[in-house]
Amino acid sequence: MTSNNHSSATGQPAGICPFKMVLLGESAVGKSSLVLRFVEGKFHEYEVSTIGGAYLTQTVSIGDITVKLELWDTAGREKYHSLAPMYYRGAHAAIVVYDITNADTFSRAKVWVKELQHQAASNIIIALAGNKVDLATTTRQVEVADAQTYAEENGLIFMETSAKTSMNVNDIFMAIARKLPKLKIHQIEVVN
Repeated sequence: MTSNNHSSATGQPAGICPFKMVLLGESAVGKSSLVLRFVEGKFHEYEVSTIGGAYLTQTVSIGDITVKLELWDTAGREKYHSLAPMYYRGAHAAIVVYDITNADTFSRAKVWVKELQHQAASNIIIALAGNKVDLATTTRQVEVADAQTYAEENGLIFMETSAKTSMNVNDIFMAIARKLPKLKIHQIEVVN
């Protein structure tokens, strides 16, 4: 039985396993909206651009394990790109977000994936999120098949999402949470 009154060696309540996750992508692809929808169940039609980075947490249950996702939402504007390594350093997972209505953001997402593959931890779990799927019928520029093929070729989790309608938002975060390194999960200190 776990108890929240006791702490593990990491300072977390016993039975809670913390994992750092970073969201990367160009400005206005919906990174902040995805995090807000996942953590608070909310969507703001006109979200203010993130400056630097923002930090939120969400706790989820995976079987009998409680996983604390430490979510780092990064700014997408070009002038903040040099800060990205500071955010993904030590990250266990990343979601690279692009806007399905803007092909340039998909091209740039590929650059983010390559950067993570070369500079982040070798066992980082990377997901690719094609956001704004609610606009697919009118303004789609990135085909699902193209993104799916790219994801498969690079060993990425892939889903199209909509922060506006909540489509696949919880699913993409939970797919990552289920794949987090087993080694870390086995290091949980359980207090009886």
